[in-house]
Amino acid sequence: MSEIKLTAERRTQFGKGAARKLRRAHQIPAVIYGHGTEPVHVALPGHATMLALKTANALLSIELEGNSTLVLAKDVQRDPIKPVIEHIDLVVVRRGEKVNVEVPVHVEGDAGPDTLVTLDLQTLELAVEATHIPERVVVSVEGLEAGTQILAAAVELPEGAELVTDPEALVVNVTAQVSAEALEEELAEAEAEVGIEHEESAAEVQTEEAAEATESTEG
Repeated sequence: MSEIKLTAERRTQFGKGAARKLRRAHQIPAVIYGHGTEPVHVALPGHATMLALKTANALLSIELEGNSTLVLAKDVQRDPIKPVIEHIDLVVVRRGEKVNVEVPVHVEGDAGPDTLVTLDLQTLELAVEATHIPERVVVSVEGLEAGTQILAAAVELPEGAELVTDPEALVVNVTAQVSAEALEEELAEAEAEVGIEHEESAAEVQTEEAAEATESTEG
């Protein structure tokens, strides 16, 4: 994964008012920390930063006052309503060191006929080099039959990556596809168990009444 360069400005004012002022100026308040360094409070360019963070585990090179620092976004606080980032915690990383990151799982291929593929684990936690973070982990389900389960330990990892997630965690589950008729039958059985009875439709009632009237006339 290539580095994404962002030019930052040092922050000297703090508090909610200062943060709102920054966001109005299309900037994002952030703090850089880690590796025993003193926390550095900065303002990042809003649009460029939002674009950068659309990539999972984006490696950022923060340019500040002539110096460059490699960081990963540790915590991104977003507005619950507006598409706005309120604050970012950035952790310093070094070239060659390993970091633990959550990497998205991508399923590819077509499982066997009449099967349903469920992705039970959206991400895997991996220990990888900070400058070689994979964008995703690929799991193939090509031709797999119903009843197949892929655990974390069985997932092929990128070179140099180590699994941190529980090896026994279920990642992909391949089950038999249930037909609409079977679903209706299961629903009916479940309703019967709890004593739910459906009322007769108007058409059914009319049919029964007509049948009873015919029987009375014939009699």
